[in-house]
Amino acid sequence: MSSPGTRTGEEAEDLDVEEALALVKENGGPARGAPDGPAAPAQTPPSGDPRRQSPRDSGAPHRTGDSRHRATPWPQARAIAERAGRAAVRAARRDPVHAPLDAALGLTLAAPLTALTDLPSFDTSAMDGWAVSGPAPWTVRDEGALAGHAEPAPLTDGEAVRIATGARVPAETTAVLRSEHGRTDERGRLHPTREVVHGQDIRPRAQECRGGDHLLPVGTVVTPAVLGLAAAAGYDTLTAVPRPRVDVLVLGDELLTGGLPHDGLIRDALGPMLPPWLRALGADVRTVCRIGDDAGALHRAVTASDADLIVTTGGTAAGPVDHVHPVLERVGADLLVDGVKVRPGHPMLLARLKEDQHLVGLPGNPLAAVSGLLTLAEPLLRTLAARPAPEPYTLPLDDGVHGHPHDTRLVPVVLRGDRAAPLHYNGPAMLRGMAAADALAVVPPGGARSGQETEVLDLPWTTGGIGVCFT
Repeated sequence: MSSPGTRTGEEAEDLDVEEALALVKENGGPARGAPDGPAAPAQTPPSGDPRRQSPRDSGAPHRTGDSRHRATPWPQARAIAERAGRAAVRAARRDPVHAPLDAALGLTLAAPLTALTDLPSFDTSAMDGWAVSGPAPWTVRDEGALAGHAEPAPLTDGEAVRIATGARVPAETTAVLRSEHGRTDERGRLHPTREVVHGQDIRPRAQECRGGDHLLPVGTVVTPAVLGLAAAAGYDTLTAVPRPRVDVLVLGDELLTGGLPHDGLIRDALGPMLPPWLRALGADVRTVCRIGDDAGALHRAVTASDADLIVTTGGTAAGPVDHVHPVLERVGADLLVDGVKVRPGHPMLLARLKEDQHLVGLPGNPLAAVSGLLTLAEPLLRTLAARPAPEPYTLPLDDGVHGHPHDTRLVPVVLRGDRAAPLHYNGPAMLRGMAAADALAVVPPGGARSGQETEVLDLPWTTGGIGVCFT
């Protein structure tokens, strides 16, 4: 039992979310979507500034005069998202799934992987050549031993048999002589061209493991190599943590799904980008619904969803067609994060709809939406999927990066050896730099000089293993 004034680990995690709510309240923000005050005057950067953007979902404060002050610092926002995921996992109590091997890539083991048989399950040849018995020279049998065939008859002393890699080794075999290490004389007898060591090039039964051995623990992420090991160990399915279910709601009357931009309409970049990105983060993206600027349709979509996470795009500011906050107020959601001190992406939000259901509101500008994905959606989804947190690391910058006076900046970079090179075209509405990037550099308030060590966030598909699982 914990002593007075202390909290257990689980209690602390739950209260951390409540403390986030309290922080929003104390700083003037609503815990349940309280009505906004008058919008603050727009703070427009000078012409040519990369932060200059349209009023919709821009990085400037929109809602009240103190909106910048109640925004959550970037590291704290990521921690809140992770803790919210832990609380949701405990509330949902979702059963593990039994996934076929061809559907298990990227899942997390919910049961240990235990060998169902010895590996290998019989003595096998590690090379093409001859199985030999006793000292040379050897008389070679006419028939050979092939992989997948019945066990050959035992050898007698002075006898050899042709054998293929993976074939069962006959009883009484002394060693396997590689093809390139043997020659036959004019009488057809086999001679070694180098010393033969007892047991060479034989994989003995249970060399890798015995039946019942624990191969991998709970919490292991299923990579291609894990799939191969599971198949070799006799598995057809794996017991795993289910993928978190995600519904995506694309907002905005100005969005086109095809053709060239025209007449004030623009192409929707987030509809094609978000589903594969979310799948790379471990999600099961069930629906992508285009709603436009319709508060009623947004309310119906949010209340009808039973997904673990709803992701919306745009509408998180306080303009005349920004409906996310009013809808959250209407459904009684808890705002855990209402704005983050990060550029781009300041007006992102995280709301708890139910104990086991959350909503991440992404800004409408494409790079700002990427910032929201990495800030709020990634920690939440990673926790729901029971994936381990990536090890943080830093790299020196190839060039200096201008910073925001108060907020963190996320800047696309390419990795060149042991350095990170910042990319141009990193404005909130731009994806040109992001499309060429390997990672995002976390630039602290005030900026970073050339050569300064800076935290780097890898993109899911640049890490090699499971991150490339988009389907």
